[in-house]
Amino acid sequence: MTPLEAQWLGRADYLATYAAMQRFTQERTPETPDALWICEHDPVFTQGLAGKTDHILAPGPIPVVQTDRGGQVTFHGPGQVVAYPLIDLRRAGYYVKEYVYRIEESVLRTLAHFGVTGHRVAGAPGIYVRLDDPFSHAALTGPMPGADPFRGLGKIAALGIKVSRHATYHGVSLNVAMDLEPFSRINPCGYAGLKTVDLSTIGVQTTWEEAAKVLSQKLGAFLAP
Repeated sequence: MTPLEAQWLGRADYLATYAAMQRFTQERTPETPDALWICEHDPVFTQGLAGKTDHILAPGPIPVVQTDRGGQVTFHGPGQVVAYPLIDLRRAGYYVKEYVYRIEESVLRTLAHFGVTGHRVAGAPGIYVRLDDPFSHAALTGPMPGADPFRGLGKIAALGIKVSRHATYHGVSLNVAMDLEPFSRINPCGYAGLKTVDLSTIGVQTTWEEAAKVLSQKLGAFLAP
């Protein structure tokens, strides 16, 4: 089993990266090696294929880009690690549901590296942390309140993917140390009032480079066939 090697794009223009992902996917053959692109974007709101415009409250000068990924609106900006796995799922030997699980597991293991316990919330892709004690190892127990499934939680990683001809693009973003204010201008991932956090605000002092290195290693290992 060969881990997926990361390719470091640095600070990359979102639209150019999006176009490059589409081109890579359209042109790939059964022999094309899989890829993992790691980057950071200038401030941009990205809207999912079925995204509702009323979830974009007040974008201001930040551009809004319509994309072909799943999910609703999210924000990318400096201080956030963005990872784009470009995987041939047929060759990898697993389906989309497991692919999403493996990405989320990679984020959970990355957070664990920094002592943070991440959580999944049923029906809401991405990874969440307890706002009162992000370092607690206690599991989330019992049904979450129907009116507020995110009570006491903050979102630290967002996930949105596209699969075309069994090949994946788009991916996952992990908030490290960023300006979180733009998240207040949207309903993040379509959820009004959902609090967004980063590693810095929950008390983890690390660099973008270190978080990117750990996340890329976990994704490389967990997404391998």
